[in-house]
Order: sequence, then structure tokens, then C-alpha cells
Amino acid sequence: MTDPTPARRAPTGVDTSVPHSARIWNFWQGGEYFYEADRIAGEAFAAEVPEIRELALSSRQFLRRTVRWAVAGAGLRQVLDLGAGLPSAPDVHEIARTVDPLCRVVYVDNDPMVTAHRASGPDSAPDDATAYVHADVRDTAHVLAEAARVLDLGRPTALVLSDMLGHISDLDEAYGVVERLVGAVAPGSLLVLSHSAPSSLLPRLAAANDAYAGSGGTPYVLRTPEQIAGFFEGLELVPPGLVPMPRWRPDGSTLRSTADVGWGAVARIG
Repeated sequence: MTDPTPARRAPTGVDTSVPHSARIWNFWQGGEYFYEADRIAGEAFAAEVPEIRELALSSRQFLRRTVRWAVAGAGLRQVLDLGAGLPSAPDVHEIARTVDPLCRVVYVDNDPMVTAHRASGPDSAPDDATAYVHADVRDTAHVLAEAARVLDLGRPTALVLSDMLGHISDLDEAYGVVERLVGAVAPGSLLVLSHSAPSSLLPRLAAANDAYAGSGGTPYVLRTPEQIAGFFEGLELVPPGLVPMPRWRPDGSTLRSTADVGWGAVARIG
């Protein structure tokens, strides 16, 4: 899109000539919050790995099922969505509030365009029970301080990390982020986490990821199911445990995956 509509015009200072993972992900999911550089990078990646669109949709479906379960099944009324990305209807606050309109939701992302769209776009939720925090999830102290303006972290909270930890290249650093977040929330909270893993698609994924990184995009690190399981160390996994995302409590709309690329789980904290 060379002339974005006002609803999608980038905030001042945001370079839309460089592809960004959140906008490319939105493009793959059939959204509208992307620019020409994102479309080009996304189409180049999909030319090598056509299954990426299915993975993006599967990831979003996993997020919707797990958030709904956290609210309807586990009774939580607070959600902290870390690395939230761009809006995609129904969004997390909309999913949670179909169960209880009083649910409180905080979105966190380090892309200023993401924050701007979430704060003022047509899909925003202008109320005191929703907040949009511009921060890097690695700065957990800042993230938690800002989240506490809306959430009572002394009450059970769903921590959501949907396919974003692959953007932290160092595994120990990624583990540390999750450990600090888990340690900051009340007993009875939940960790909702998904992550892409190597599979039969690995050779094509690796080549496409290299090309994507070379275009200026943020690279994504694939991790084995065993490494992903490390994020849940010491926690109680909710059945069916850590599984390919489409196998986590599928419903009638769940896509059938052609490859076990995306894995996810929900775990109880405390």
C-alpha cells in the first residue's frame, strides 16, 4: 500500500520502509495493518513456506481458545498479553468479555505502530479496564509496573506470550523473561505460551527466515519442543499439555495443521 488510509497511517517516526514482524504476521493472518515492505517480505517468505499462513492463523486460533478457557474454564478475570501484535478481531479483550464484561486486559508491545493502533484505532477499547503499554517484554520491571495501573497482580492473571519468544534469540534470556513474569503474579495465575519449532519444513523455514532477516526484519528463532517445555519448568501443565497448537482442545473452527511447527500449552502458576 503506497498511500495508506488514515486509519492505517503510521505514527510520526515509524519507518514503514522496513518490514516488521508484527505487521507481517498481520498480513499472513489476513489483517489490514501492514505496509508495502511488509507485504513484500511476507509474500517472499510465503513463496518459500506457503504453510506460514496456516501457522499464523493456527496461532491466532490457539490464542482465542486459550484465552476463552482461562476466563470461562479457569475463572480468571485479568489478562496480560505480552508481544500482543496488531489488533485482530476478535481481540483478546473482546474474547474475554464475551464471558465476563468486567475482565481487565493489558496489551504490551515494543512496536510504536502497534501501540498507536491499539490505543487509537477502530479496534481499541476506550475504557479504564484496558491499557496499551509500549515496552520491551525483556524489561519486565517496567512492564509489570505499567500493567499494575490496570491489573491487580495480587489476583490471578493470565500471562499470554503468543509466538513472541522466538524474537529473543538467547534461550537463557528468554527463560529469564518468563521466570520473572511468573514470579511476579499471584498463585492461581496461568501461563499461556506458544512457540514455533523445527519440523519437516525446517530447510525451507531456515532459508526463508534468512531472507527475511536480510530484508531488515527481526529474525525468529525456532526451538525444539524440549526447549519450549523449559518455559514451563516447575509449573503444572493443563491437559493436554504441550502439544502442536491445533491439538490443544480443538473446536469446530480449528485448522488441521499439515506440519507440527507451532507448539503451545497452558500451565498453572503456584
